[in-house]
Amino acid sequence: MKKVLILILISLTQTIFSQKITRITDLQKDKNGKVILQDENAIYIPIDIEIKPEFPGGRVKFNHFLDDNYKKSNKRPTIQGKLFATFIIERDGSLSNINVLRDIGHGTGEELIRVLKLSPRWKPGKLNNKEVRTLYSLVFPVQL
Repeated sequence: MKKVLILILISLTQTIFSQKITRITDLQKDKNGKVILQDENAIYIPIDIEIKPEFPGGRVKFNHFLDDNYKKSNKRPTIQGKLFATFIIERDGSLSNINVLRDIGHGTGEELIRVLKLSPRWKPGKLNNKEVRTLYSLVFPVQL
């Protein structure tokens, strides 16, 4: 019985304190089925918006930008792995809230944050022809 109560308490705590990411299913729609934007600061995920955010030149140029600007350390040549990061593409195309979710250490996460801060402005995502804040996820392979 104690285990069931603890499980319910943990589930309730997670639900109460979890961050809210706006989904189209959570929003109100007008008569024509178009989404009514109510909160200017809502953060959307790319699957829920009409026009996805894009790096100037596309995904291939973004990969070249990361490869060209990411400085590899010569200290330990046997390190390899993947960095997982998220960031928000603002309505003006700038990047904010850059977070490294999984880091392989030795300064690789800090270097990825530095490179993302150098990024030029993106084309922001759009919903109902209005720019919206969009959460973007990135997997970056590293081989040092």
